[in-house]
Amino acid sequence: MSMTAKDSKQTDSAGGRRPVRVLVVDNDPAHALAVEECLDRVGYSCRIATSGEEGVRMIEEGDYDVVVTDLVMTDVDGLGILAKAKSDLPDAEVILMTGHGSIPSAVTAMQQGAFNYLLKPLDIAQLRTVTEKAAQSVSLRRTNLELHRRLDEKFGFQGVVGDSPQMREVIERLKRIAPTKASVLIEGATGTGKELVAQAIHQNSPRKNKPFVALNCAALSENILESELFGHVKGAFTDASADRVGKFEYAHGGTLFLDEVGDMPMATQIKLLRVLENSQITRVGSNEPIHVNVRILSATNRDLEESIEEGAFRRDLYHRLKVVTIRLPTLLERSADIPALVEHFIRQFAKQHDKQIKGVASAARRRLLAYDWPGNVRQLRNVVESMIVVDYDGLLDCDDLPDELAEPSAPAAETPGNSLAALVGKPLQEIERLFIAETLRVTDGNREEAANMLGIGERTLYRKIKEYQL
Repeated sequence: MSMTAKDSKQTDSAGGRRPVRVLVVDNDPAHALAVEECLDRVGYSCRIATSGEEGVRMIEEGDYDVVVTDLVMTDVDGLGILAKAKSDLPDAEVILMTGHGSIPSAVTAMQQGAFNYLLKPLDIAQLRTVTEKAAQSVSLRRTNLELHRRLDEKFGFQGVVGDSPQMREVIERLKRIAPTKASVLIEGATGTGKELVAQAIHQNSPRKNKPFVALNCAALSENILESELFGHVKGAFTDASADRVGKFEYAHGGTLFLDEVGDMPMATQIKLLRVLENSQITRVGSNEPIHVNVRILSATNRDLEESIEEGAFRRDLYHRLKVVTIRLPTLLERSADIPALVEHFIRQFAKQHDKQIKGVASAARRRLLAYDWPGNVRQLRNVVESMIVVDYDGLLDCDDLPDELAEPSAPAAETPGNSLAALVGKPLQEIERLFIAETLRVTDGNREEAANMLGIGERTLYRKIKEYQL
C-alpha cells in the first residue's frame, strides 16, 4: 500500500509524531517555490534555501528527513549539499535534480549516497513518488532501530547500547555466555560500562530472579574488604558489635560482581581463590564454613597479566576468574555509537528530569562527535544529563554544552588516543577503518576529496564506507 507524507510521519525524541521535514535547495527561487508547493500539498513540511551556502547553513541549524537539492549551483553545488547532509544528517535521504543530466554525474551522485536523481523539468508525480520512497526509507530505518532497541530491552540488554561492529560483537558474545555458569572477566577502561555488562549477563541468566550484588574492590582497605566479602561475627574486631552477612552469603543463588578486582590485596586474593575452589566461605572471626552458590563476574581496567609479572596478582586466581573474557572498547574506538547513545540518554534523562527534548542541534551533534571522550560512556552520559538539566528551549545546542566541550577538540591526529603508538598491535583492518573515518571527518564528509587524500578510487571508498558502516 502506498504511503503519503501524512502516513509516513516520524517519531521525535519525546515520542510525539511529526510530519516528514523536507529541505529544498535551489538557486532558482521560482523553481524552489514550485517544488515546495508540490510537496506541501501532499502533507510534507518544507523549507526553502535559495543558494548552496544557505542550504549548508540550514542543514547545520535544522533537522530534516529528506533534502531535495539542485545539482548545479554557483556557490556550493548539489554534491556539496549531499556531502554536508551525509555528514550532519546521517539518517536523511538526499534527492538531486538538474537540467544538465548526464550518466557520469548521476553515477557520482549515487556513489556518494544520493537516494535518487531527477531531471528538470520535473515531473510532479515522479517528484512526489521519489520523495515518498525516500521518506519510507528514513521511516523504515528508524523503525528498525527502534525495534532493535525494544528487543534488546525485552531481553535485558537495555543498558548495552550500540550498533557498531565492536558492540555488535560484544552483545553477541553476551547472549552466548549469559545463560551459562561460567566466570567472566570484563576488561575495559574506566567508564566503558563494565557494570552494565555484568548486569546484562545476570539478567539473561537462570539466576536473574536472585540477587545481583556489586562490590568495588579498589575502594576498601584489606580488613574491610574481607568483612564485606565474607562477613564477620560479633567481636571479630573492635567495631564488630553484631554478626554481619557478607556479599557472598547475600548473593547466594545469584551473581557477585567484583569491580576493579585487579586492586584486590594479595591476602584477600588467596582467600577468594579458596572460595572459588570449594564454594565455601568463613566469616571473619569464625571457624564455621558456610556453603555458597554464587556466579562470579569481575572487572578490571588493569592489565592483569602485567600485574602477574609484577607479583601483584595471582596467576591461579586470574585463570579462575577469566573462564570467559569480554573486552569493552573505548568510546573513541566505537565513536559510531555516539548518536545512538545520545538518543538513549536523552530518553532516560528527559523522563527523569521531566523535560521535553526535541533533539540535538547539528552544531552540538558535531561537537559531541568530534570530542575524544577520555571518560568514555560515563562521561558522555554525564554530559547529556547536564545538557538536559540546563536546557531551556527543548533543543540541545552548543550553549548547553559543559565547559570541557565549549571549544572544539584538538584534531584527532594530535590526541594521544590517535597517536602512531596507539595503533601498534591493532589489526590492519581496524587501522584502515580509523584512517578512513578520520579522513572523512577532516574533509567534512566530501568523499571525492577523501578518496583523493587516501589515494584510492571513489568506488573503493564507497565500498569501504559500507563495509565499515561509517
